[in-house]
Amino acid sequence: MKATGIVRRIDDLGRVVIPKEIRRTMRIREGDPLEIFTAPDGEVIFKKYSPVGELSSLAAQYAEVLCRGANRPVLICDRDRVIACAGVPKKEVIDRQLSQELEDFMERRESFVTQREGEGMCPAVGVERMACVASPIIAAGDVSGAVVMLGDERMSVPAAADIKLVQVAANFLGRQMEE
Repeated sequence: MKATGIVRRIDDLGRVVIPKEIRRTMRIREGDPLEIFTAPDGEVIFKKYSPVGELSSLAAQYAEVLCRGANRPVLICDRDRVIACAGVPKKEVIDRQLSQELEDFMERRESFVTQREGEGMCPAVGVERMACVASPIIAAGDVSGAVVMLGDERMSVPAAADIKLVQVAANFLGRQMEE
């Protein structure tokens, strides 16, 4: 564990403020869920909670089925990183931080669809393939992640069926998190 040299006191209501520098570095936003663990040696550990991450096995299976059905690579992301993929090597995309552009679409609760051939959106930092469709995963009114379909080599405009498949996948995963 990395020492920061920052000390905070607990207030009379049991609250502690996580310093801004740590929130920025760890990409913790207002309203983000945190899991709290205790260690035998007395440590209290805060960890960002990812509801989509809890479904990583199901997400990986869904990505595989979606990839086969659309014949295009698929990524499934939580709010910060790629958690599952199909059609691309895992080592190239898993745990990559999402691009600001994808985060902005998710925050606005909008889907992204390539409008012209050759255009796309970078889905994650360091990922070379561009996204042609992305749809936010919304569970219990909160954005929890996104389903992203990567484009082909020409970045052709996706078919209406591909767009619908991504939207259905995002809705399905959102419903799974609500149960």
